[in-house]
Amino acid sequence: MFFHKHPYKPFIQTDTKKLIVGTLPPPRFSTGDLLEKDVDFCYGSYYNSLWLFIDSIHNLGLRYDNSEEAVAQRKQFLIENKIGVCDIVASAKREKIDASDLGMTQIQLRDIIGYLKQYPNIDTLLFTGGNSKNGPEYFFRKHLRTYGLKLELVHDEVPRIHKFFLNERLIKTVSLTSSSGAANISISRLPLYKQLKAKNPDFNTFDFRVMQYQEFF
Repeated sequence: MFFHKHPYKPFIQTDTKKLIVGTLPPPRFSTGDLLEKDVDFCYGSYYNSLWLFIDSIHNLGLRYDNSEEAVAQRKQFLIENKIGVCDIVASAKREKIDASDLGMTQIQLRDIIGYLKQYPNIDTLLFTGGNSKNGPEYFFRKHLRTYGLKLELVHDEVPRIHKFFLNERLIKTVSLTSSSGAANISISRLPLYKQLKAKNPDFNTFDFRVMQYQEFF
C-alpha cells in the first residue's frame, strides 16, 4: 500500500476570507517526482490545475515550472485576494498509485472546523469538487457530523451552494466543478453547457469553468 501524505501545510493568513478545500494532490507531489510544468505548491499539477483557470480570469501570466518564482506568484495572488488553501485529506493509503479520489482508503481528515475557529475571518469554503464519494464536499459533510453540524441547501444549481452556522457565524460553501479532466463528461451533460455550446460551437469545458470560477475568484 502506498502511503499518500499531503505534502503541503494549510496556506492561511489572519485576514483570509475564502478557503479552497480539495482532497489530495497527485502522489508525485508527495514523492517529489514533479513533471516539467508542475509547480511545487497547492494545485500545482499543470494537467489538473485550478491555476490555469485563475490565470485566465485575472490574466496573471503565471509560470508553470518547478521554480520558486512560480510558487511565489501563486502565494502573492492568494494573499492579495485573501484566499487560503486547506485540503481536507491529511493522508490516505492507496493500492494503485494514482490521483483517483475513489482509490483512497484509511483516510485521515484535517480538522477544517478547527481551522475555521482559528481564523474567524473565513466566511466561504470553495470545494474543488462536489458530493460524490471521496470528494471534498463529501468528506466535509462527514467532518461536520463529528461536530453535530450539517449543511443547509441554498442553491441547487451547479455550482451548488450550502451554508452552516459555526456558533452564530454564518459560513457559505460552494461546490465548484472539479478542474480535473474527468469532470468534462459531467460538464457536457449540464443543460447550461449544452445551451452555451449550441450558441457558440467553440465554447468548451475550459470556458465553462472560467465562467463559473470567476464569480468566486
